[in-house]
Amino acid sequence: MEAMAVNPNTSSSSLSQIPINSTSPLKPLLPIHQFPSHLDAQEISSAARTICEILTRVSPHDIESALSSTGISPSTEIVQEVLKFSYHYPSSAVKFFRWAGRAQKHSADAWNLMVDLLGKNQLFDPMWDAVRSMKEEAMVSMATFESVFGSYCMVRRFNEAGMSFDVMDRYGIPADVLAVNLLLSVICREENQTVKALEFFDRIKVKIPPDGDTFAILLEGWRKEGDVAQAKRTFEEMVIRLGWSPQYMSTYEAFLNMLLREAQFEEAIKFLQVMKENKCLPGLKFFSNALDILIELKDSRHAMPLWDIMVGSGSVPKLIMYNKMIGFLCNNNDIDNALRLLDEMPFDGVFPDSLSYNMIFKCLIRNNKVHEVRKFFVEMIKNEWSPTHSNCATAIAMLFEGYDPETAIEIWNYMIENNVKHLDESANALLLGLCNLGRLSETRRFADDMLDRRVRIYETTMEKLKNAFYKKEDRAARDKFDSLSRRWKGH
Repeated sequence: MEAMAVNPNTSSSSLSQIPINSTSPLKPLLPIHQFPSHLDAQEISSAARTICEILTRVSPHDIESALSSTGISPSTEIVQEVLKFSYHYPSSAVKFFRWAGRAQKHSADAWNLMVDLLGKNQLFDPMWDAVRSMKEEAMVSMATFESVFGSYCMVRRFNEAGMSFDVMDRYGIPADVLAVNLLLSVICREENQTVKALEFFDRIKVKIPPDGDTFAILLEGWRKEGDVAQAKRTFEEMVIRLGWSPQYMSTYEAFLNMLLREAQFEEAIKFLQVMKENKCLPGLKFFSNALDILIELKDSRHAMPLWDIMVGSGSVPKLIMYNKMIGFLCNNNDIDNALRLLDEMPFDGVFPDSLSYNMIFKCLIRNNKVHEVRKFFVEMIKNEWSPTHSNCATAIAMLFEGYDPETAIEIWNYMIENNVKHLDESANALLLGLCNLGRLSETRRFADDMLDRRVRIYETTMEKLKNAFYKKEDRAARDKFDSLSRRWKGH
């Protein structure tokens, strides 16, 4: 750490003797584009732009005379505007700052900008000169030290950042938990440096007890780095030190979301169960997001335990959540749990809709559950929810294959009686099913009715009917098909 940081009572130079090595304004210390210049700014006052042009083109030795010749009065606003665009030219910026300071007293914001500009250029001795000058004017604030911390951390000088924290109180800023959290936050902004934040935390926590924000900052650091093991240790320490409280819910949710994103589902369920015991469960929004993650990852094994914790905590899912979960279970052929949720919906004051029923109906059909399809179809129409035309078609085909033609016919009759649109697919499935069973008289009767209703019978279906009718080697059967074929061709 710079000597000036640990000896804050050294007399201030007020930036009058700042030893800056840069002699040319055209050789910035910072990487290009790290900070904007006046050339990048679309909105900048003409006075500030004029001054910035001088700072970038005129030798530091001639800057003050060049500035004076402009006739510009450096107001507080102009000073701050110029400093924001002068990070690449620290020596020239200091010359400008001194010149402007002779016209009027600098504001705290201007001083903070100068501290930041010097620190970001790794001019730490002058930076502390500026901080001491601010102390004399009673202008040092938490923002000043945030800049100091950030400048050290940016170049990985974390020890110096910690030592700066240690001298805060000498500058009138209490080194309390707010300051601790500030430094932790600054360290964690740096990529993969949360371990350094933890080192500072471990050093300071005995002297300054952490609060919920302290742990939230560390957990966010571990989340960015994907370090689940460290996150668990930090979370467990948080619970030991602070106990369980709804006021820390946002931190709990962030930790749980990290576990879910890292596919630590068993751990997430375990923590949720402990949280439930301590009456600190998150709200419906968290559970909805958590279920979305599980659905995206196609993890049906943990979805129901998560659902049960949510419902058991008193959270009432909305219809859209029920349907999302039912759809997920059906896609994974977990029909038992899908039916369970359908039965539980009314107890939560939620009533299933057409989508709820049709997703389950489709799953039953896909899994060739003949008896269950018949039973569920009866329940659907009893509750006045119609199967979709595509579900009707696949159900009719499956029921014929499962030797339940009567339910297939019942579904067709329901479609006719209730004016279900798009009959073609179901009609052809019915004709093929009856034909395959050799029930040709019924086939002809239904086919005639379909043609009367202007339902389209496919050419492939007619070919199979022809084969079935002609196969009987019965003149009457052939005549029946030929009569049907003529009607079909004229349809």
